[in-house]
Amino acid sequence: MSDPVSAAIDDFTRRELTFGGKTKIVLTSGATGPAVIVMPEIFGVAPTLIRFSRWVRDAGFRVYVPALLGKPDASNEEKAPGIGTILRICIAHEFRLFAANKSSPIVDWLKQLARTAHQECGGPGVGVIGMCITGGFALSMAVEPSVLAPVMAQPGLPVTNRAAVQMAPEEWRAVSDRIARDGLVVRGYRFQGDKLCRTERFATLKDRLGASFVGRELPESAGNPAGLQPPNSVFTSGLIDAAGQPTRQAADEVIAFFREKLA
Repeated sequence: MSDPVSAAIDDFTRRELTFGGKTKIVLTSGATGPAVIVMPEIFGVAPTLIRFSRWVRDAGFRVYVPALLGKPDASNEEKAPGIGTILRICIAHEFRLFAANKSSPIVDWLKQLARTAHQECGGPGVGVIGMCITGGFALSMAVEPSVLAPVMAQPGLPVTNRAAVQMAPEEWRAVSDRIARDGLVVRGYRFQGDKLCRTERFATLKDRLGASFVGRELPESAGNPAGLQPPNSVFTSGLIDAAGQPTRQAADEVIAFFREKLA
């Protein structure tokens, strides 16, 4: 049976967290278990992101959803961003939409969130999943030792270079060291035909990370026809919540990955 999609977040606690002098709203849910950070897409926290977060929580994790964009609740509408939204993101200087070879400044705040979540929840470490504009942040956050299970969902930055990944050289070296030392595994998901996250970017990740990058490319036909078109968001608007659907199977696969790495 499908789970309802709703903007209600009565089962989430709204918190203000300050790192490096910057305060942001973080929605948390779950009383016990290791921490998992679920980062929103460009339109911000939306009902389908909250649905996915509940699935993670109900699997035994405490979920942290930082409101990095849009309104700090789940009322944000899932639609393609207008030029006004893009300009606001650029002016804020927290996201680098076009630059390769360096992470967006917001990643430093997110790494501190990972450290705090680990301290609060305990366990071996933290899981993270980024989506679209935040998709590549999951890899950048893997520089932080507490991050044990990074997932990149349709990583969309930089927007003008389809093969590039927003990682500084020293970050690549740090992640490579973690792969060699800790056996770090990075999972990635995209729809075939996605114009924002191209297959060339997954090829770069495979080239740089080798067998430690597990990339899944779902057929375009697996996307929810009621969601954004062509399908882009594997775990939110593009997901079909029904047994046997590739997108729901991918969500279950991510949750199993968190269980494996954070148990």
